[in-house]
Amino acid sequence: MVNMIKRKIYSKLVTHLKNPEITMLVGSRQAGKTTLMELLKSELKTRGEETCSFNLEREEDQPFFKNQMALVERLKLKFGNKKGYVFIDEIQRLENAGLFLKGIYDRKLPYKFVVTGSGSLELKEKIHESLAGRKRIFEISTLSLEEFVNFKTEYQYEGKLKDFFRIDEQTSNRLMKEYLLWGGYPRVVLAQKESDKIATLDDIYHSYLEKDIKQLLGVIKGEEFTKLLMILADQVGMVANVSEISSTLGIDRETTKRYLWFLKKTFIIDEVRPFYKNLRKELTKRSVFYFNDLGMRNYILNKLNQKNLEVDGGFLFQNLVYFSLKEITSTEPTKINYWRTLDGAEVDFIINSGSGVWPIEIKYSKLKEIKKTRSMTSFIDAYKPKKMTIVNLNLNKTEQINNVEFEAKTLLEI
Repeated sequence: MVNMIKRKIYSKLVTHLKNPEITMLVGSRQAGKTTLMELLKSELKTRGEETCSFNLEREEDQPFFKNQMALVERLKLKFGNKKGYVFIDEIQRLENAGLFLKGIYDRKLPYKFVVTGSGSLELKEKIHESLAGRKRIFEISTLSLEEFVNFKTEYQYEGKLKDFFRIDEQTSNRLMKEYLLWGGYPRVVLAQKESDKIATLDDIYHSYLEKDIKQLLGVIKGEEFTKLLMILADQVGMVANVSEISSTLGIDRETTKRYLWFLKKTFIIDEVRPFYKNLRKELTKRSVFYFNDLGMRNYILNKLNQKNLEVDGGFLFQNLVYFSLKEITSTEPTKINYWRTLDGAEVDFIINSGSGVWPIEIKYSKLKEIKKTRSMTSFIDAYKPKKMTIVNLNLNKTEQINNVEFEAKTLLEI
């Protein structure tokens, strides 16, 4: 049985080791950042390179970060004036981390820095400005469906997953349902028993609340925050009304918006804004929220069972498609939006590149043929897209309908 999970981003990280910029790995707690750092260290050691590691959650490492000179002296003791690689885990624990790293970097020392952080508050806000031109950020998500299935099939079909999903429909369908239910946290995927998976999700969730929310962000009213998580989990893929959520929680709208900001900046949820041009006919303010890990979403609602897939499968599949679209568009100047009109027409996702739009509908079902719905017709009439995609469970087919290319695609084909 294979027990090492391959991550697609690893080769990019190895390549960036040659760049003098600081390599920054950010993402949710337990997404696999530390494991990737350990793999990078092993890679360097096989090349005969010198490395030095720190973890700011370890008390014994904290004295080296009381000021810049303390760290410089420690590194010179280790490396002298020779090349060395410095790994710093949990950099968000350091006050004014951006200015601290900037001061070290600007000394032009012969050391390459690789740092990780569980939240993007410091890493993408304070650090972002301080380290302009001095760093590259790599966002580490939990396992994608592709990474999950490759691991579960022991990499027999690596590079051939599209064929695997088409030919072995029964196994691929079982694995997709497992992913929809348990998500992609590496420790959860590696756990053999369901009870161990639940215990792992419980540990990740409470560690997040205690370390990232209460300590790092200073959120005191944990009950409100956890209720907000439950509301968002229950409404995944649906249009959210912040005013209604605030009323349900019994807190003001600004506090709710602040909590939502925390959740986004700590990689728990993503926000998808509406696509609109006609202010009279289209929704313009309400967002749709998606969870960055489906197992965490299901844990929050205590829905870690197969019945959950029967009830919520459509929304979970929609969330899964969002993951794929996010990955597809990550290197392009595009936005992912949704579309709703005041009279009820809707399209799940709009990929907006500025020069054109690509509407995408999600169907958690097996299709026999492509059918154009009223909502599709409404969007096409309004925005004249060149193609429209229907993501479904089985059908891969393309038809030309009234000068628009309609394509039905399975998840791995988009």
